[in-house]
Amino acid sequence: MSNAESGPIQEFLDEVEPTIFGFGAAITLIFVIAFSLRPDASLEIVNGIRLWILSTFNWFFLLVMLGFVLFLGFVIFGPWGRLTLGDEDPEYSFLSYFAMMYSAGLAAGIVFWGPAEAMFHYASVPPLFGGVEAKTAAAMPIAVQYSLFHWSITQWSCFTVMGLGIGYFVYNYDAPLRVSAVLTPVLGAENVDGPLGKIVDILAVFATLGGVATSLGFIGSQFITGLNFQWGIQLGDLGTVLIITGMVVIFTISLVLGVDRGIRRLSNFNMVLFLLLMVATLVFGPTFRILELGTQALGGYIGNFFEMSLYSQAAQSSTQKWVNIWTVFYWLWPLAWSPFAGLFIARISRGRSVREVAFAGIGATSLATIPWFAIVGGAGVLMQHSGTAQILGPVSEFGTAVSGYVLFGNLPIVGPILLFAFLVLVTTFFVTSADSSTLAVAMMTSGGKAEPSAVNRVFWAVLQGAVASILMVVGGVQALQYAAIISGAPFALICLVTMIGLIRTFQKDFGSVLLRDETTLWGRPDSSGKSGANVAATDDD
Repeated sequence: MSNAESGPIQEFLDEVEPTIFGFGAAITLIFVIAFSLRPDASLEIVNGIRLWILSTFNWFFLLVMLGFVLFLGFVIFGPWGRLTLGDEDPEYSFLSYFAMMYSAGLAAGIVFWGPAEAMFHYASVPPLFGGVEAKTAAAMPIAVQYSLFHWSITQWSCFTVMGLGIGYFVYNYDAPLRVSAVLTPVLGAENVDGPLGKIVDILAVFATLGGVATSLGFIGSQFITGLNFQWGIQLGDLGTVLIITGMVVIFTISLVLGVDRGIRRLSNFNMVLFLLLMVATLVFGPTFRILELGTQALGGYIGNFFEMSLYSQAAQSSTQKWVNIWTVFYWLWPLAWSPFAGLFIARISRGRSVREVAFAGIGATSLATIPWFAIVGGAGVLMQHSGTAQILGPVSEFGTAVSGYVLFGNLPIVGPILLFAFLVLVTTFFVTSADSSTLAVAMMTSGGKAEPSAVNRVFWAVLQGAVASILMVVGGVQALQYAAIISGAPFALICLVTMIGLIRTFQKDFGSVLLRDETTLWGRPDSSGKSGANVAATDDD
C-alpha cells in the first residue's frame, strides 16, 4: 500500500460509519444553510417548535431531571454503588478524572453565568418568592439560592446518567462505544448497531453540535462585549466570525493532541485557575458578607430544593413562564450536551465503581460549583446592593456578558489581574468542553473508536465553528438557545430510557434490593452467575 493510501485521509475513510456520519453532517448542514439563506423565516420556525416544546412538555423535563437526581442519590448511598465499569484499574487519578469530567460539562457556562445570574434574580425576584421585593437585602439570598439550584446537582444529573449507561454497557456487556449503547437492555448489545441505534446516534450528533454551539456563542459574545465595554471596539459580523474561528483553532490544536496531552493537562490547569480566581474573589471582596450570604443561600437551596424542582408556574401563559425561560432552559441545555458529555465520561471511567462515577458526576461537581456561585455571584449582588459597583446598568446596556468585566474590574488591588484570569478561564474551559464534544462526535461517527483519526476530529471541530458563527451572525445567542432547546428535548426521553435500563440491569446483576440480605446487598454478585457486571471487593472478601 502506498503512503497516500495509508495516510490520514484513508484512515478517516476506513473508520467512518457512513450512516451516522452522513446523516449527522447532513442534518446539521441543512440547519446551517437554512439559517444562512432565510434567517428570519428559519428563526420563526425554530421559535415555533421551541414554544410548542416548552408549553407541552415543561412538566416532563422538570420531573425527569428530578428523577435522575433521586436515582443517582440511591446509587451513591445504596448497594448498587459497588458495581464497577469493567474489571481494569482506572486510567487516571481521581483528581484528573474529576477535572476532565468538570471541564467536559458546562464549566464554561458556569464561569460565564457566575457573576451574572444572581444579578438577574436580585433585580427581578423569581415568582416562587414573589412576596419578596426586588433589589432589597431580602432578595439577595434568594438570588444566589436560585443560581445554586440551576447550576449544581440537577444540571449535572443527565450527564452522569448518560455516562453511567454508556460506560456500564460498553465495559460490562461489550456494547460499542457510542451513545446507542444505552439501548443494550432493550435491544441487546449485538443489536445496538441496528436502525434504532443509528437514529439515536444521529440525534446525538445533532444535539451535541447544537448544545456546544450555544456555549461557543455565549463565550464569543463575552469577548465581543468585553472589547466594546472596555475599549469601545465594536466588531461587525466579520469580527464575530473571526473570534469564533480563533477559538475553533485553539481547541482543534488541543483536540489533535489527544486526551492525555491535550484535554487532561488543560483540565488540570482549568481547575487550578478556577480555584485561584474563586479564592481571590473571596479574599479581596466583602469576605464575611459573602460567607454569610452564601450560607443563607445554601440553606434556602436545601430547604426549597423540591419546591424549586417541581415549580411549574401555572398562573402565567405557558409560553412566557419564568420557569420556561430559566429553569426549563437550564435543564434542556445540559440534555443537549448529555450525549457527548456522557460518552466522554464513559470514555474516561473504565475501571471505576458506579458509586465513584455517580459521586463525581453530581457530588464532586456540585462541591466545586456551589462555592463558585456563592462567592462570585454573592460578591456581585453585595457590591451592587452596597453601591460598590454598578453592574445592572452595564448589563442593561451591553448584555449579560459584561457582568464579569464589571465585577472583577471593581475588586480592589487585583482587579485587572482577575479580569484577565477570568477571560483565560472562560476560554480554556470552553476549549476543553469543545475538545470533549468533538472527540465524542468523532467516536460516534467512527463506529465507537476510542481514538478517532485527526481528520475526523478536525472535520467536526470546523463544523461546530460554522454552526456557531452563522447562528451568531443571523440570530445571535437567541438562535443558539433555540437550537439547544430543540436538540436537547429528545434526550430527556433517551436519558429516561437509560435510567430505566440501568435500574433493570443493576437489579439483575446485583439482585433485587427487596429480596436480598444485607451481606448480599453490600458486595456480593448474583448467585445465579448471570451477572454481566463486576463488583468491587469488600473488606471481608
